[in-house]
Amino acid sequence: MSKEKVVLAYSGGLDTTAVIPWLKETFGYEVICCCVDCGQGEELDGLEERAKMSGASKLYIENIIDDFCDNYIMPCVKAGAVYENKYLLGTSMARPAISKKLVEIARKEGAVAICHGATGKGNDQIRFELSIKALAPDIKIIAPWRMTDLWTMQSREDEIEYCRKHGIDLPFDSKHSYSRDRNLWHISHEGLELEDPSVEPNYDDLLVMTVPPEKAPDKPEYVTMTFEAGIPKSLNGKEMKVSEIITELNALGGKHGIGIIDIVENRVVGMKSRGVYETPGGTILMAAHEQLEELVLDRATYEVKKEMGNKLAQVVYEGKWFTPLREAIQAFVDVTQQYVTGEVKFKLYKGNIIKAGETSPYSLYSESLASFTTGDMYDHHDADGFITLFGLPLKVRAMKMQELAKENQK
Repeated sequence: MSKEKVVLAYSGGLDTTAVIPWLKETFGYEVICCCVDCGQGEELDGLEERAKMSGASKLYIENIIDDFCDNYIMPCVKAGAVYENKYLLGTSMARPAISKKLVEIARKEGAVAICHGATGKGNDQIRFELSIKALAPDIKIIAPWRMTDLWTMQSREDEIEYCRKHGIDLPFDSKHSYSRDRNLWHISHEGLELEDPSVEPNYDDLLVMTVPPEKAPDKPEYVTMTFEAGIPKSLNGKEMKVSEIITELNALGGKHGIGIIDIVENRVVGMKSRGVYETPGGTILMAAHEQLEELVLDRATYEVKKEMGNKLAQVVYEGKWFTPLREAIQAFVDVTQQYVTGEVKFKLYKGNIIKAGETSPYSLYSESLASFTTGDMYDHHDADGFITLFGLPLKVRAMKMQELAKENQK
């Protein structure tokens, strides 16, 4: 009789490597590893050998970079979705994309369960599990770090010793380093000195994708981008797909110290956590998109879209990607993007993105209206009546307060 199968979300790190023999030993499962490539780069090197050595029967390495960029990143860029005014959702956007692929592999393999290595304190457990529940409610979810009666390892030392006892020789030591998550959009850092909000980050040791702004070139660099219906189409005159544009922007942004944020954020589970995020290309792309958008959206639409962008950021951060609410917000945003077409120019200089001009065939900017000279469409006398009506509630209230004050003085 064949064993039941479990699909493990596998990164190749110590945690998920230790999970492989634990799953076999604890549940008797055949372990199918699945590493979902969202642009981790060299982190994928040597994974197959490590997974097999650890006891997995099979490893899938699934490249979803373009899917990640087109169907998860771009809806958030078009919405201007930023969590708590700083975080550009790099990890949050990737988790539903990864979960969808895990479900696909589980269906293909006939697996009865999906296992992830997220801890019981973080946001990722919620993002993985809500996505899996929405896509495959019949599949069991295993979260070792929450199963404290069965998963007894509490430290890296424990995991290394567990692997050693199972004949797994790994290139990990017991010294704890930054906890990182990387994909094409960003890299996050937690741990070490970052756990004390009063301590400045050790950027010389910490940064991976960028340089500190003070070490960026002393000369600014101009960049030109074009968009069609909110989607980037070209960079410096060269047409590319979204994933290629983000890759190029990462190089440009990293060179000029763009996109470093140090944030104390509110996790879904209720605690505050401190982390540093590097999002060089994403920061540029978001700024360029907003630069064009301010030219073509009317005031009322822009105002509501800002609210929807904030709401989408919360929805995505909380792991609720596969929900009717996310679909509805995205549908609204897509309507607002129909005419976000044109060209933006800006320069990068020591951590700054400085506007250098923007054009669009759908621009609502009228030079004759905006100039200080009187144009045909604007009569200054019309402002009298407008201000009278616009300020009427204020005037009525002020008159009432004056009347009450006089009565009180009697």
